Amino acid sequence: MKVLAIDTSNNPLGIALLDENKVIGEYITNLKKNHSIRVMPAIQQLMTDCEIEPSKLDKIVVAKGPGSYTGVRIGVTIAKTLAWSLNIPLVGVSSLKLLAASVRYFPGFVSPLFDARRGQIYTGLYRYNGSTFETEIDDCNVLTVDWVDRLEKLDSPILFIGNDVSLHKEILIEKLGDKAVFAEFTENNPRPSELGLLGMNIAGEEIHTFVPNYIRLVEAEAKWLDSQKSDGKKE
Repeated sequence: MKVLAIDTSNNPLGIALLDENKVIGEYITNLKKNHSIRVMPAIQQLMTDCEIEPSKLDKIVVAKGPGSYTGVRIGVTIAKTLAWSLNIPLVGVSSLKLLAASVRYFPGFVSPLFDARRGQIYTGLYRYNGSTFETEIDDCNVLTVDWVDRLEKLDSPILFIGNDVSLHKEILIEKLGDKAVFAEFTENNPRPSELGLLGMNIAGEEIHTFVPNYIRLVEAEAKWLDSQKSDGKKE
């Protein structure tokens, strides 16, 4: 089975090609640039270098969020278009689970983390048990201080991973002390090959109804909904 994995959900841009238990090729950058301009040329170049024709692909796997609203939309839109045009299955994987999978060797809990501004983070809690990668706490959008309060109750080390961990590291250390463990900086970029592996054996989803997982509304949408509720009360 040949799988194309696509991740544009945050600053890192990741593309990978897998064939069963072999990574054929992988492309990763971590730049604050517009993914909409770069992702299709990156896919085309990787497939050309690996001598894989689009018609030979069997599945598309995409990081479906949370993360940058624009970034998530770009990846999902491209993945849906490719899956539909090639008539192959589409699978979405949590962008946080993808990040956590890079440190599946860690014996304790893993908390992948994306900054969500205003003291908030996107995060979840994962743990690798033998041959399975389990979700202990579902992905969520939460204040960092509230997340730390929740993790304080765990009797186990917690590994934090992600390029945004440094923004919250002080409070993590202050509250958790030695229980807080931090991934090496070389592990903070999500690996698109891990994305392909996570989605390889998952059944495809309905392409037309497949949507990103933003977790929270875009600020403009939230304000619009609030204004509609206010107008409704006035009536």
